[in-house]
Amino acid sequence: MEESDFPKLQYLRSIISETLRLFPATPLLIPHISSNNCQIGGFDIPRGTILLVNAWAIHRDPKSWKDATSFKPERFENGESEVYKLLPFGLGRRACPGAALANRVIGLTLGLLIQCYEWERVSKKEVDMAEGKGITMPKLKPLEAMCKARAIIRKVL
Repeated sequence: MEESDFPKLQYLRSIISETLRLFPATPLLIPHISSNNCQIGGFDIPRGTILLVNAWAIHRDPKSWKDATSFKPERFENGESEVYKLLPFGLGRRACPGAALANRVIGLTLGLLIQCYEWERVSKKEVDMAEGKGITMPKLKPLEAMCKARAIIRKVL
């Protein structure tokens, strides 16, 4: 896989989007300060208030997402319809300046890991996706997997 292949791999992009929806790198986005008095969700917010955006809660809101807690990459297959509700790197002028780079690196890395290795679970049990404590929501139990290099890895390296 090369970087130029990534735009052609729609399902891989959908998997990445769905993963970032359910498991954002940082569940609380960078704090913002309201520049004017405003109203958010029916609450009056005075000028100068520090606002925290809970991306984790927005991404799991059943009012915005059908079957919000299920992993369904297919929800992103139809192009841009769901993308505007997805904000793992923030939105607008205050969005992460490295979001485009992060998406490219994630896509290339995941694509190469799939292309170059065969993956299996260590046991027959389902992977435990329970979240631990911390600002980046680490997994409660670290992921353990077995991988075996494919023959193609010689060509890639």
